[in-house]
Amino acid sequence: MEPLDSKPTEMFRKWIMKVDVAFHVIAAIMLLVACGYILFHGALNILNPSRNSVVQLINDVLLALIVLEILWTVNRFLKKKKFHLGPFLAIGVIAGVRRILLIEAQTSFAEHVEIAKLYEIGVSAIVVLVMMVAYYISLKTQKME
Repeated sequence: MEPLDSKPTEMFRKWIMKVDVAFHVIAAIMLLVACGYILFHGALNILNPSRNSVVQLINDVLLALIVLEILWTVNRFLKKKKFHLGPFLAIGVIAGVRRILLIEAQTSFAEHVEIAKLYEIGVSAIVVLVMMVAYYISLKTQKME
């Protein structure tokens, strides 16, 4: 059996790293295209103003922010920087707030609000609070390092 630091093993490892970087670049390009599409779709909602289109615009902008946070994480990987939990927690907070706003907007059109929707808002609010506390702890531990 060959040692793990043999020439073929090292060449294979380097090839895997190059493919990994190439896939991250492709993912970054696709995220940029997706974000552009989301923002374009949101801009179309501005041209046709209505109560529902404003809710959809807010939903689209928050979704674009989520995509940009993911793109930021890919960018950090490509720069070979240290992994941070903060961007993922920010994505979670934005996604939770987005969900709360969407449910709230949907229920504002309804005559009767289902109790399940209220539970979902409450659970989402708790998740947002937990993620904010985790983000705060993450920042504190980063400063301590």
